[in-house]
Amino acid sequence: MQQARFYEVEEDNKVRCYLCAHGCVIDPGKRGICMVRENRDGVLYSLVYGKIISRNVDPIEKKPLFHFLPGSRSFSIATVGCNLQCQHCQNYEISQWPRLRKNGFPGDDLTPSQIVAEAKSSGSLSIAYTYTEPTIFAEFAYDTAVLAKGEGIRNVFVSNGFMSERSATTMAEVIDADNIDLKSFSDSFYRKICKARLQPVLDTIERMKHLGVWVEVTTLIIPGLNDSDQELKEIADFIKGVGVDIPWHVSAFYPTYKMLDRPRTPVATLRRARQIGLEAGLRYVYTGNIPGENGEKTFCYACGAMVIDRFGYAINQNLLKNGACPQCGARIDGVWS
Repeated sequence: MQQARFYEVEEDNKVRCYLCAHGCVIDPGKRGICMVRENRDGVLYSLVYGKIISRNVDPIEKKPLFHFLPGSRSFSIATVGCNLQCQHCQNYEISQWPRLRKNGFPGDDLTPSQIVAEAKSSGSLSIAYTYTEPTIFAEFAYDTAVLAKGEGIRNVFVSNGFMSERSATTMAEVIDADNIDLKSFSDSFYRKICKARLQPVLDTIERMKHLGVWVEVTTLIIPGLNDSDQELKEIADFIKGVGVDIPWHVSAFYPTYKMLDRPRTPVATLRRARQIGLEAGLRYVYTGNIPGENGEKTFCYACGAMVIDRFGYAINQNLLKNGACPQCGARIDGVWS
């Protein structure tokens, strides 16, 4: 347990948490919506600082980040907990642990320096704060990221984007890339399916991009909920308005957790979503969770030549020359070295 940051004390020892966009006002002895921050006599504590429930070495493409050190490994960590309650969460066993189980916080007790040492010994070029929502363990992520940068290791967030301005601005000081979920372009979807709101996510995407973080966006396409041509075009248009260079990943849904009544996303839907993104003017649109598609490959936006050949999370061939297309010389947007 560690004293939290991003909060202020109010009257009667209540605290207002500014970590995420919920902005919880927490009474003494109570926890915020995320269930991992607790007010003890007017002091807010993180209950998951250093409680690492999962750590693995992953390909960076699994995040998914396709334009950030492709082919490299990323040391990936998480604690339990989340500030959203998505009905279709694919990692609900750990993201919703504090709500589903009332028996403490599992995980190995590790320090930031131990995480950095493990990342370094694994040969990873980055540390990814992922699997659950990294914002809820932002204090640990920040402390780890500072040490990692000192060792020449990059830092990556894989986030739902439901951050406050304070936390996003602070984390942008130390993270190099952020894959942000844009789950829908409907506020009602966010309220009903995720118990959140749309606008803070849009604000985070814009803020991270403005602050110089490499941003990629992922949308999980759920049949009947967010797969209309209109909504997909709205998402694509928004991303283009933030940056035509932002890669958009449109990924296949499969039934899980509380959303077992929906079918898997048809391949044709993902292909259609990719085409909508490209027609909207995005330079890079990728299909996810269906290996073997052309939508996994990176093509030069200027001449159309294939510059990175992928299958699933594997790089078959990287033809980039110092980040440029070998055919026409156009600079391909991303972080390549």
